[in-house]
Amino acid sequence: CSNCKTHLATIHSMISTGYNGRHGRAFLFDVVQVPEGELSDLLMTTGRHIMRDIYCCGCGTKMGWKYDKAYELTQKYKEGKYLLERNLLVVTRPWKL
Repeated sequence: CSNCKTHLATIHSMISTGYNGRHGRAFLFDVVQVPEGELSDLLMTTGRHIMRDIYCCGCGTKMGWKYDKAYELTQKYKEGKYLLERNLLVVTRPWKL
C-alpha cells in the first residue's frame, strides 16, 4: 500500500499488468491479503460483474476490487481474482511493468 507500506501481494500471484482501474493502470492478482467490502452489481466496459471493493488491511485505503461473478463467458476467468490499482501500490522489488 502506498499509504502505509503494508504488503498486500507478491509478484508470484500476479496474473496480468494489462488492466485499467478507477485511477489508471491496474494489476490482476490471483491471491491478495485484503479485507473485502459488500457485493455490488456493476456494468463495466467488459460486461456485467458482481464485485466488491477491497481495502488495505493496514490503513483501510480502498485498493481496488475483487471479481466475484462475471456474466459474460469470455470474462469468467476473472472470477475470484483481485484487481489492485497501480497508483495505490508501492513496488518493493523492481519488476518490469
